[in-house]
Amino acid sequence: MTKRLSVPKTYKLYIGGAFPRSESGRTYEVTSDKGEFLANAALASRKDARDAATAARGAVKGWSGATAYNRGQVLYRVAEILEGRRAQFVDEIVQQTGASVSAATAEVDEAIDRWVWYAGWCDKFGQVAGNGNPVAGPYFNISVPEPTGVVAVIAPQDTALVGLVSAIAPVLVPGNTVVVVASQRYPLSAISLAEVLATSDLPGGVVNVLTGSPAELAPWLASHPDIHGLDLVGAGDLDWVDLQVAAAETLTRVLPPEQGADAASPSLDRIAAFTETKTVWHTKSLV
Repeated sequence: MTKRLSVPKTYKLYIGGAFPRSESGRTYEVTSDKGEFLANAALASRKDARDAATAARGAVKGWSGATAYNRGQVLYRVAEILEGRRAQFVDEIVQQTGASVSAATAEVDEAIDRWVWYAGWCDKFGQVAGNGNPVAGPYFNISVPEPTGVVAVIAPQDTALVGLVSAIAPVLVPGNTVVVVASQRYPLSAISLAEVLATSDLPGGVVNVLTGSPAELAPWLASHPDIHGLDLVGAGDLDWVDLQVAAAETLTRVLPPEQGADAASPSLDRIAAFTETKTVWHTKSLV
């Protein structure tokens, strides 16, 4: 009987709803904690980063224009698919990090729970962050949060899945789009998450996933004119002050790095960080 050959998985980038290889053709080896070969991952270039920013910019209008309720339903659908592929994510985390099955399972469960938590805030955040302002006159004065636009994220580098989810989910809630640089050591879970996003109802370009070197990609994203927000949560090992300076050239809003295993823990502040406040005046009566 002929022995069947397995089909090795190819880990590519995720840009604009498609899975291209890096335009540079570069890859790098992903190994286990014991140094065993696991896969080749795409080593994204600055051209890939520009392509991702362009895709994210093109997706802003549709995603921000969707109703908050609809965005919540789409994000909840992502959680449903994550739940269905739970075993795959557990296996990848065990292979990449050397964690026990129970620890990997706990990380996947926490990632799913956090995604659901943020999905639930989509149609509620406006009521919490918005306000009816008292004014001295016959007017209604209402402040409402609106998305900043395209947000680049350097994901936490010491976790495979939960840090990634914790960084990108809050950015999506108010209607922003995302370009995320995944953990360089543990990129496999990021591309598997991209497969989940691609098979959910999330429009192409809303989330774009780059794998490779944060040190190489972050400066190009920080200075890109189409990037409106920069989350450096996983950039603690980089010269992040220089990244802030580069971002200031285009008036890009910046969140500083966070340290520890629970970086980017769930918070309404992470949603509010990449929103703008629009204030509307309206007369109470014309009579």
